[in-house]
Amino acid sequence: MAEWMNNQVIGITIGQYAMALGIVLIAYIAKKAFAYLFIKVLLPLAQKSKKELDDRFLACLQKPTEFLIFLIGLFIAMGILQLPSEPFDFNKLATATLKALVIFDIAWFLFNLVDMIDHYLSKWASRTKSTLDDHLAPLLRKSLRIFIVIMACLMAIQTFGYPVTGIIASLGIGGLAFALAAKDTVSNIFGSLMIIFDRPFQVGDWIKAGDLEGTVEEVGFRSTKIRTFAKTLICVPNNIIANMALDNFSRMPKRRIRLTVGVSYDATPAQMREVVSRIRELLKTHPAIDQDFFLVNFTDFGASSLDIMVYCFTTTTVWGEYLDAREDVCLKIMDTLADLGLVIAFPSTTVYLRKDDTEKKETISEKT
Repeated sequence: MAEWMNNQVIGITIGQYAMALGIVLIAYIAKKAFAYLFIKVLLPLAQKSKKELDDRFLACLQKPTEFLIFLIGLFIAMGILQLPSEPFDFNKLATATLKALVIFDIAWFLFNLVDMIDHYLSKWASRTKSTLDDHLAPLLRKSLRIFIVIMACLMAIQTFGYPVTGIIASLGIGGLAFALAAKDTVSNIFGSLMIIFDRPFQVGDWIKAGDLEGTVEEVGFRSTKIRTFAKTLICVPNNIIANMALDNFSRMPKRRIRLTVGVSYDATPAQMREVVSRIRELLKTHPAIDQDFFLVNFTDFGASSLDIMVYCFTTTTVWGEYLDAREDVCLKIMDTLADLGLVIAFPSTTVYLRKDDTEKKETISEKT
């Protein structure tokens, strides 16, 4: 049996193969045993504490640690095999491969750790008033993960003997072409960052930017989605909307009512003074009108009416409630005019006809 174990295959004895296989099996069993102890012992101990930080940290650590135990077994098995270096350096290749696997195992742990960071960033964002902070956490999570993957790949490539600086230099021209092609995408990402940090609006706000008007539904990395009042969905690139003059109607503390009440020229000065006084009293006692500032004045002799300017603000900014308040003010102004025997003027034209040196006047009134 001993002589048979000394037989060689590719310069390695069968005994070495058997020992290496045994080490790999032991490493696999150790990996499973660690997983069992981790679930049955370590996690229950961590769950007894009031803080969830240790629970999340252990969850990030579990799988990478199990894989690391298996990699240690592979390292020991490789040392037992003593792989040949001729005609091809198998030992160097196996060593570089195992080092690369260790690098990816560490990157795996850091990759999982990003989820824990994202969890606490999301909790922090939920405490702020702005919902745009909720978009910052996914952006940071994706950026950190991309950075970890790129660094792991570069370090793994370096373990195989390829200089990273040379690879980066060789990608210079291709990177320039890629940068030019991705120029708009990058500008949109920076536009989303400007929106997140400047906070000109947030999800749910009613905004108007140029010809675009509607409610913000989503702020993504590339575009902002706006639901119009016609219920269509408009996707605007972030680099465009970030540089547009923007009205945020949801930020208004109150909404404006501006009316011009045209009274017919039949009204007397006393009646005009009385109607102005009554409209002022109406606004002063109206529960939906803000009392900090309002104006009611007889301002103009119009083409066909005596014009009274009514300028005030509602206490609510909700569109439906604002329209109800505006409607109530208009109806009560009509009631006031009716009580005083006044009528609202409409555009009219007076035509003078001359015939046989005799002037006849005919008044023709028509609505326009």
